[in-house]
Amino acid sequence: PGEPAWDSPWGMGRPGWHIECSAMSMAYLGETFDIHCGGMDLMFPHHENEIAQSEGGTGKPFARYWMHNGFLNIDNRKMSKSLGNFFTIRDILKEYDAEDIRMFMLSAHYRSPLNFSREMMDQARASLLRLYAARDKLSFLLQHAHDNAPSEQEKAFIEKAEGTVPSWCEAMDDDLNTAEAMGVLFDLVYDINTELQGSVAREAVLAARQAMDTITGVFGLLTKKTGELPEDVQALAQEREQARKDRDWARSDALRDKLTAMGYTVEDTKLGQKVVKTV
Repeated sequence: PGEPAWDSPWGMGRPGWHIECSAMSMAYLGETFDIHCGGMDLMFPHHENEIAQSEGGTGKPFARYWMHNGFLNIDNRKMSKSLGNFFTIRDILKEYDAEDIRMFMLSAHYRSPLNFSREMMDQARASLLRLYAARDKLSFLLQHAHDNAPSEQEKAFIEKAEGTVPSWCEAMDDDLNTAEAMGVLFDLVYDINTELQGSVAREAVLAARQAMDTITGVFGLLTKKTGELPEDVQALAQEREQARKDRDWARSDALRDKLTAMGYTVEDTKLGQKVVKTV
């Protein structure tokens, strides 16, 4: 009987709100579409009303899957303008890189509450750097890999690496469980760091690289390329390598510090010196 009050739960702020939302959805996506997203607080009455009105008008299913995200808290407090802790993605992008934010968001299941804090962002950044370090290690190993048949240990590693993507898919198929899926990825990183040492079979390195590229490609991570080192950096790296051969450790350390100040990470490995751009 009559239109709902503007401030009633059925009015959602103004008359016809649900009808407008349903009409816009169907105008762009059709009478039935695959995925409808929204916050947990919109499940009732907003989304239930959308279903009732849309399906009552068309006689067809409105959306096949509903994905309701948990709330975002700031330092364990609900984000709101009244508390003065409200900000947008644009605000955060002024302080953090987009990949840092993406890494942070992927760390929790989308239905779970997500707590934003500088500490959590620093942890996300550190995790992202672990991924970049693993990718750079694989690139370095590939330069020194041999084409001989893999050893029994390397065959076991290849089998685990090839099983990574199916395990990751299984986690993602479980209601888009990105937290568990990230765990699968970091299991691969652990195996790369512990099992791939020295000169290894090219097949083993490529198996790990393919798995990592597949997963991070879907997640939108590791988008920055290290690329070839500039000539001045290469010259300093070669000079440091010679200093180490001459056992001039003071000169070697000084050159390492210079490269670090220029934004490069220097690591001494069994296969020689590795220099990569610090992400």
